[in-house]
Amino acid sequence: MTTLFSEELQAALEAVLFAATESLTEEKLATILGISQEEVQEQLQKLQEDLQRPERGLTLLQGTEGWRLVTKPVFAHYIERLFRPQQSNFLSKAALETLAIIAYRQPITRSEIELIRGVKTEKAINTLLERGLIKEVGRREGLGKPILYGTTEMFLSHFGLQSLADLPPLEEFLTALEE
Repeated sequence: MTTLFSEELQAALEAVLFAATESLTEEKLATILGISQEEVQEQLQKLQEDLQRPERGLTLLQGTEGWRLVTKPVFAHYIERLFRPQQSNFLSKAALETLAIIAYRQPITRSEIELIRGVKTEKAINTLLERGLIKEVGRREGLGKPILYGTTEMFLSHFGLQSLADLPPLEEFLTALEE
């Protein structure tokens, strides 16, 4: 493989990841680019190293469903300005508390969230669903089969996380919430 081909391949990989509306597996990337999964892994590693430079605004994250290109969390306030006229990117304290409960206790039902918070959470849950930060992940067995909620890839992306294991300890999160 020549250097030029390698550079073109890396550029094509970056373009595909940028244009994708969802995470892409290494297998899917290999099919799209017409190369082996090993070559995809090599190019992903090179791209990830390149994107770690401070002058780059994007980063490459590997989530549970594959790879995605996202903005670096340090630039979040600029991205918020971009979308603020259309919709406020800020969440109410109630929505943030509800999101934290879901993130740390998922899968969880609305009644379980309300038991923890001590108040109704329908509006907060609807806001989080509309923003794509949570989703219905199933139903609990038992009376009424209540809906179970969990976080989404967008939640991980919004908070700059690769997986739920990257969540800060609960105490640290609650302290940040109070600020």
